[in-house]
Amino acid sequence: MKTFRFLSLLLLVLVSAQISFATEPVEALARKAVSGNTAAIEELRALGPAGLEALRTQYADEIKAHIANPTAAPDEQWQRITAALDAVAQQKNSYIAGLYWYTDLDAAKKASQALGKPILSLRLLGKLTDEFSCANSRFFRTVLYPNDEVSAVLRDRFVLHWRSERPVPTVTIDFGDGRKLERTLTGNSIHYILDSQARPLDALPGLYGPKAFLRGLTNAEKLFQSLTGKNEEERHLLLNGYYAVQHNRISAAWAIDTNEIGGKIPAGFKIVPGQNGTDALVVSQLAVTKAITETSILMAMNVVTEQLGKVTDEAAWKKIAELHADNAILDSRAITLIKYQNPSISEDDFKRLVNKFQGLVALDTVRNEYLMHTKLYTWLRMDPARGDLEKLNQKVYDSLFMTPQSDPWLGLFSADLYTALDNGGVVKP
Repeated sequence: MKTFRFLSLLLLVLVSAQISFATEPVEALARKAVSGNTAAIEELRALGPAGLEALRTQYADEIKAHIANPTAAPDEQWQRITAALDAVAQQKNSYIAGLYWYTDLDAAKKASQALGKPILSLRLLGKLTDEFSCANSRFFRTVLYPNDEVSAVLRDRFVLHWRSERPVPTVTIDFGDGRKLERTLTGNSIHYILDSQARPLDALPGLYGPKAFLRGLTNAEKLFQSLTGKNEEERHLLLNGYYAVQHNRISAAWAIDTNEIGGKIPAGFKIVPGQNGTDALVVSQLAVTKAITETSILMAMNVVTEQLGKVTDEAAWKKIAELHADNAILDSRAITLIKYQNPSISEDDFKRLVNKFQGLVALDTVRNEYLMHTKLYTWLRMDPARGDLEKLNQKVYDSLFMTPQSDPWLGLFSADLYTALDNGGVVKP
């Protein structure tokens, strides 16, 4: 009887998630995929995360060897293996992260509903499979996805999805002597945490260090679990409470950091002991009490972010980032990937590169958390359309990242700026 119940439950999960069965053994599919067989790649991908795991298992020794010796010149077999892995995972350099990404949101929703897991949906410029996606998404592939702890949480506790917002602009600088530099220009990415209906619960804008990213994921996952079985009124109250508490928690940390670096906290701001061992921020007469209206709460949230932003200049941001340097420490797997991408660099230069990069990640983390995340919480609380992912995402790119769809040039071209070039240097198709 127990065996029958288990098989029935397994069948239900597979049907609900619309997971396909392979037409032949997965080991054979894995070998065909590495040989470049498109049909085999598509069939492994149709199997979902299990298809990627089958491919990784089949070539576990090669993956392990490449991670152990990242500067070794890749042979043709490894190039075929990593190409197959990336095609099934839908992520570049997936060999070290081992994460499966849905590119169809409806498929991600079905998997989320079947598995009872929240969706982590990445929006980016370019594609996650391309080397030249936007800078943030490339850093995600280095700092976050390979990280041992982060990848385990993403693999086990979330359904992963990505979608390209628009192509990423690239530029090639030709020095005229055979040397060229190719780079991407502008662009930002955001991780949305969604429920099984793809309604936004939380979001992590831009680049975060691994520890800070994990904290954000954990908070959002707890919110997802707390909403299970709740009706719309209960859901509304829980979400509003979560956004207010998280906004206050981040703002209190920002004020404490400002005080720690010798800065001046805005007048009327006071730190008081909060619940669960965390500090809270009280703002004069805008303190949140049961008698305060919704309008006053939103006004307080906006005032806090605005006033703290005014007292935090570039020098202050750098000092605050130093207070949280541990959030940006790269683990061995991330460092392995950086070595793979820079095989010719000297050991001393490599150490300097990693140290400088960690400092920049720490700086991005505090700015994104204190400036952007707080604004998102205000929008999520006040916006009646907050359950609409596409409307929220449009607002993020229009007003937070300042790269609206209405500007096809992403702020890189202005018709009233003279360049002494024919047509302003613009070439149109």
